[in-house]
Amino acid sequence: MQLPKTPSMRLDGRRALVTGAGRGIGLAAAAALAEAGAHVALAARGTAEIEAAAGAIRKAGGSAEALPLDASDPAAVAEALSTRPPFDILVNNAGTNRPAPFLEVAPEDYDAVMALNVRGAFFIAQAVARRLVAAGQGGSIIQLSSQMGHVGGPRRSVYCASKHAMEGMTKAMAIELGPHRIRVNTLCPTFIETPLTRPFFEDAAFRDWVLGKIKLGRVGQVEDLMGAVVFLASDASALMTGSALMVDGGWTAE
Repeated sequence: MQLPKTPSMRLDGRRALVTGAGRGIGLAAAAALAEAGAHVALAARGTAEIEAAAGAIRKAGGSAEALPLDASDPAAVAEALSTRPPFDILVNNAGTNRPAPFLEVAPEDYDAVMALNVRGAFFIAQAVARRLVAAGQGGSIIQLSSQMGHVGGPRRSVYCASKHAMEGMTKAMAIELGPHRIRVNTLCPTFIETPLTRPFFEDAAFRDWVLGKIKLGRVGQVEDLMGAVVFLASDASALMTGSALMVDGGWTAE
């Protein structure tokens, strides 16, 4: 009897681009992909951070480079990618949040969140996909969405809008890019402790609310997402596209 063989989660020989890679989830995603064998380009506006991160990955035995880039500037993104070989993997992670009660949301805060979380993510994915299609290569685009792309939450009307938009664009992209062997999925974490979210948890009432919604009883850590990133990037998820992978501790189960 010949047993089926589990598809590999190794990424040797593949090129990955991670946006917002200087810290938090982006840094963890870059480290995970490099550990799995991919060459990783760490993109962010903060040059010092991504250079330090790329150096740490190389010191650990991985292959990495820093790519200073403003994810909210489609022209700059397209120009930067045009001079490099296509990326087999994109972790579309750059994003932001400006929590406020719905009745108090200011237009400038709405514009800032949507510009990066929706417009920026859309055109980065487009630039990566264009290069793959032109080269006749397949690939995997991993959109960093959120549990808030599937539910609502107080003080997060704009953020929820942006992540629901990402869920919609992902499904539409999956339909169009499937014939080109390019898979597109979202990764949807619960609240993860990062430099961006850490100040929120200083509010005891907020922290209690979060812990009351997460059925596993703890705030997520970036390590909780690293395996999921490698899974979505690898052949282990070869038949998965247009889907949302929930890593939310059970938040959306009820």
